[in-house]
Formats: sequence, C-alpha cells, structure tokens
Amino acid sequence: MSTPSATLRATQGANAAPVSRARTILAGSVGNAVEWFDWTIYASFAIFFSKQFFPEGNETAALLATFGIFAVGFFMRPVGGWVLGIFSDRYGRKAALGLTILMMAGGSLIIAVTPTYATIGLAAPLLLTAARLLQGLSLGGEYASATTFLAEMAPPNKRGFYSSFVFFSAAVGILAASAVGWLLTSTLSKAEMADWGWRIPFFLGALGGLAGMWIRRAIPETEAFSHAKKAGVEKQPLRTLMREHPREVLRIVGFSILTTFAFYIFVAYVPTYAIRQVKADPQVAFAANTVALIVFMLVQPVFGMLSDRIGRKPQLIFFAAGYLVFFYPLMTTLGPSFGSILAVELFGLVLYAMYTSIAPAIMSEQFPTSVRAVGIGTPYNLVVALLGGTTPYLLTWLQSKGMERWFFYYVLAGAVITLITFIRMPETRGQSLK
Repeated sequence: MSTPSATLRATQGANAAPVSRARTILAGSVGNAVEWFDWTIYASFAIFFSKQFFPEGNETAALLATFGIFAVGFFMRPVGGWVLGIFSDRYGRKAALGLTILMMAGGSLIIAVTPTYATIGLAAPLLLTAARLLQGLSLGGEYASATTFLAEMAPPNKRGFYSSFVFFSAAVGILAASAVGWLLTSTLSKAEMADWGWRIPFFLGALGGLAGMWIRRAIPETEAFSHAKKAGVEKQPLRTLMREHPREVLRIVGFSILTTFAFYIFVAYVPTYAIRQVKADPQVAFAANTVALIVFMLVQPVFGMLSDRIGRKPQLIFFAAGYLVFFYPLMTTLGPSFGSILAVELFGLVLYAMYTSIAPAIMSEQFPTSVRAVGIGTPYNLVVALLGGTTPYLLTWLQSKGMERWFFYYVLAGAVITLITFIRMPETRGQSLK
C-alpha cells in the first residue's frame, strides 16, 4: 500500500513530470542568477555612477569609496548565511527563498532610484550602503537556502544533476550582466551613461527579483524539511552545529578555500592579469573570458550527471589535484593571444566546474536537515568573505611590489588543504537527506 510519504517522494523524484522538475530547478536557481547579475553590474558600472553618490572633486576617491561600499556588502555574507540559514532551518526553504529574493529586488531598486549626492547630500552614499548591506545579507542566505532546496527536492540518483544548476545560473547572471553592459555602452554616450544610463541595469535587477518571486510563489516545501519540522526545530542551531558537527563544518571550510580562489581568479582576474602583465588586447582578453564562461556554464549539468554515476570524490580529487599540478606553470606561461588566454581560462573553469556542479549536493550531504542551511551558509560565506573579499586587494598590492607570483604560491597552499579535505571525506553519493 502506498504511503503519503512515498506518494510525495514519487511526485518530487525521478517520476515527476518534466514541467514540475523544470520549475523546481528554475525556482531554486533563479535567485542565484539575479544575485550574480547584481554583483556584476555593480562592479562593472561603478565607474559611471561613483561620482553620483559622492562630492565632486577626486574621481579616484569616489570610485574607491564605491568599491569600499561594495566590499562592506561582501562582508555581510557570513551574517546572511548565519541569520538566514537559521531562518531556513526554522521556517522552511520556501519561506527563506521568498525572503532572500525580496531582499535582492529591494537592494537593486534602492540603488536604481536613489537621488544623487548633489540632490540629497550625505543620504545618497548612506542609501547606497544600506542597499549593499541588504544585498550582502541576501547573497549569504540565498546560496544556503537554494542549495538545500535543490538538494532536498532532488531524487537521490539525480542530486548532482539538480545541484549543477546553482552555478549554471550564476554563469547566466554574469553573462547577462556583461551583455547588458555591452548593449548600454554601445548605444549610449559616456555622458548619458554617467547621468542616467547606469540606473537601467539596477531596474532590470529589481524586475528580475520580482520575476523570481513570482516563480517561487507556488513551490512546495521540501519533504526533508517537513519531516524535520514534525520532529521539532532546533532551538539553538548554531550551538548544535558546532557541538555535534564540528568535523563537517571544518570540511566545508576546507572545500571552500581553493574553490573561492578559483572563482575570483578565473572569472575576474585572468583578463586583467593578461592585459596588465602580458599586454594582451582588452577585447581579446575579455572575449576569451566570455567564451570560457559559456563553456563553464554548459558543462555544469554534464559533471552533475557524471557524479551521480561515478560518485562525488573522483571529480573533487581530480579538480584539486589538477590545480595543484598545473595552476602555476599555466599562469606563468600565459601569453597575449586569444588561444593562450582561452586555454588558461578553460583549464581553470572546466576543472572548477567539476566542483561547482556538485557543490550544493556535497555540502547538503554533510548535515542533517535541522541544521543544514546554517551548516552550509555560515562556514562557506565566512571563507568567501575572508578570502574572496581580500583577494583583489592582495593581488593589487603584490603586483605593485612585483611579487604577484607569491599569490600563486598562496593558491597552491589552498589547493593542498582542499585536496586533503577531499581525500579524507567519505563518499556521499546517494545518501539520504532526511
């Protein structure tokens, strides 16, 4: 006789209708796309809007202040992972996903409509800071909530495939932001961009957040959370996490060291490095980066499905070992040609995709449902804030001293830690998430 639990599992699992499965994946990943769209447009358009939020005078100081506010938002990620992770574990994945995407849309809308410094004075940079704080909180909570939602909704034999759409959507957001930037800068003058054109992508980000809210409005709660809620929610989840799961928390930290470096190096740094250090043409460098990002996006589901067949550990070990062996020689032999830059980018991003495609799955498989979101969100976002937030500054300082190779050694040390973590972790493919 079929039980209600079995019926629900069948509905959410391998026998679910294709439309239902597609909606589940879309609902879980749409917020991540909007987040990375917002992240990219802020960094890309800062040169146009920085003067609007600060007193006239020193343009460099205004730009640095704008990026300083960007960094403040970045360091709110661990707080978001902690606070919204607890919210997700207490009130459900559906409630958390609705809240994080509302915060995203709100942050973008605030930036889009905030008057200039000339109009409202000090309130302008304060509103910009408030918007970035809101977005930083949202980003920290979104990753943990979306990760747990997709992993818990997936049938065990397809968890890697479902999980792959978290970073697939991140690539979509980055590429969409790049396309919007190209379109606006191609059709508007510099004066128009500085005056009002920079507001357009933030309005688009707000609209994207509202569209995501509409998509998420009818998603079901995960069966794993529903079972855990009946058993009772954790009253002190952070204490429970650190007391009962310290090894798993350290494992997430170990996962995140090399992977944080990999993202910021190969998504953002390599084009700049090629332009500055080997005198590559900017159009060539960014064209190679765009092609590599498209490949990175497309291979996510492939590696996700592969891990569902061969297990998580083989891919993870291959990724970390590949960086340990090939990262330094490839970076130090990078040339100015399209082919050379593309080869280095593909090396970094395709290997990285072996991890990103299954990161939500392996992280979710470390913790029980009652502390899963906070267990993922807190250590992961802490590492990303500490390493990702300081990486651009460290790189700039080392380059100014002519010692950028020391950064490569820094990355290799991270690769050793991450590789050891992967080797020592148990295989988790097919593990129950109840």
